[in-house]
Amino acid sequence: MKVFLRYEDNEDAALHKLLKITLPKSWKNGPTSRILQQFVESYNANETLGAANPLSESELHLAIRKPVNKTSEDTDLVDIQSNAITIEVIPDRSDLFVMHGPSQTLEDISLMANKETERIKALQESTVACVHFGCKNRFPKGGPYPDCVHHVAPPVFHETAKFWSCCPTKKAYDWDDFQQLPGCQTGTCTNVKDDDKSDEKQFLGGSDLREALGKATKLKSIDDFNTSEAAGGSEAAPVLDRLRLVMKEMGIENELFDQVLNGIQQQKGLSDTDSSEALEEVKAELGSKLKVAMKSIAADQLRIK
Repeated sequence: MKVFLRYEDNEDAALHKLLKITLPKSWKNGPTSRILQQFVESYNANETLGAANPLSESELHLAIRKPVNKTSEDTDLVDIQSNAITIEVIPDRSDLFVMHGPSQTLEDISLMANKETERIKALQESTVACVHFGCKNRFPKGGPYPDCVHHVAPPVFHETAKFWSCCPTKKAYDWDDFQQLPGCQTGTCTNVKDDDKSDEKQFLGGSDLREALGKATKLKSIDDFNTSEAAGGSEAAPVLDRLRLVMKEMGIENELFDQVLNGIQQQKGLSDTDSSEALEEVKAELGSKLKVAMKSIAADQLRIK
């Protein structure tokens, strides 16, 4: 396993250093702090660099570049915890960046996450959420009510596409990208739904789109479905639509379901995600994974007995 350590966190390019290290086997299951320690020793041992800019391990940390999101080519530096296991957080031949600022441990990150969870919980208990579609604002109970940028109609989750039904031309295929789609209306936040919208659906699917177009289809029986499959017809999209709704009823969020589908598409390298062949491949892969999970549950039940 090899890594490339880059020290570039200094305005003076003459003080930069690139160090290539082949890690001993014993380091792979050890803490990442060993790699940083090795770099600091090598840097300070250099007569020119060590004299002009001596480094201290306690004032440095490692970082690695990772994609901003699943669909973006942009990357951002992500800190590596000093006691994280090397082989679990650093791929072979990675570029590691030596950055100024003390490193954090896994325990530090866990503590910060717990504090953030407590902060969000306290915020939710003392505030209410805006009921307008797409608005993420929360505000104190009883006001004041902030300005609001929102959508006027519910979102649509159809196959892998995600969009707001009031803005059908702006589509996303990744959950993070969907969250960034701007609202189309401005107004004032509220936590009270209009009486005429109290029964409005919170999201729409493929069947809703077909119905809106006057093309509502009759629900097929199992025999009809099997006949269609045997004839070579693609029924993947309806299967995934129905599974999405069933999963929702079982307590599995639509966002999680969509994330899994997107992950399968990326793993398979599927570009034309709306084609029947791509949907069939996603359906088959998801079915295989669910089968493995069900077998695991069954095996656990047998062991319990």
